Amino acid sequence: MASVPAVLNSEWTKIRTVSSTTWTLISAFVVTVAMGAALSALLNSQFDDLPTAERATFDATYVGFSGMTLGQLAMVVFGVLVVGTEYSSGMIRTSLAAVPQRGSFLFSKIAVAGALALVVGLATSFVTFFVSQALLGDHRTDIGAENVLRAVFGGGVYMGLIAIFSMGVATMLRSSMLSLGILMPFFFLVSQILSAVPGAKTVARYFPDQAGSKIMQVVPDAMNGDPAPYGPWAGLGIMALWVIAALAGGYLVLRKRDA
Repeated sequence: MASVPAVLNSEWTKIRTVSSTTWTLISAFVVTVAMGAALSALLNSQFDDLPTAERATFDATYVGFSGMTLGQLAMVVFGVLVVGTEYSSGMIRTSLAAVPQRGSFLFSKIAVAGALALVVGLATSFVTFFVSQALLGDHRTDIGAENVLRAVFGGGVYMGLIAIFSMGVATMLRSSMLSLGILMPFFFLVSQILSAVPGAKTVARYFPDQAGSKIMQVVPDAMNGDPAPYGPWAGLGIMALWVIAALAGGYLVLRKRDA
């Protein structure tokens, strides 16, 4: 029986020696910070041209996280590659031979990759906040303002949960291509489109990305957005339930199916 520390060390070695996973985390950081900075500078220069309702509900913190939509896609790729590479390379057979306790194998992988995603997510969130606020000029806020620290910290947790959710889905589907083919359109197109359709937005607001992103809002109904029937922490809780469901599904598939 492989010891837990040995399994954790093995998973850490796998992640840090695969260049694609490293580059996806770097991409998540760069894209989120760059997009947040660009949109913050743009809104600062055009603030007076915004509709009255958007100026009244202007959320400097949430605006800074505008690049999160693209950054989360890099986190999706990271989560999928961490698991999917095992199957595409055939390494899954070797891994399960070395660690026959499938629960230990899966959750050690999730623990290591999830912790790394969380660290990168928090670093991304805090750097994005300070850079974007510097570019918002007179419309900026500061980390000590009410609920701002919660939103910034929550932004990092959100990115980490997106990666872990993707790991669970990839474990269920056992394919990087299939997982990306479902998750990328879901987060980038389906969720965004349905949230703008009057008849579907009631359901879409309970999707993991829509619910989880509420944690990054300081001003309720930021930028004249639609009100949600839950608060920031409840939204993050809804996202956490999606993550738990994905991990449970992944564990059941891994336990019942051959490598």
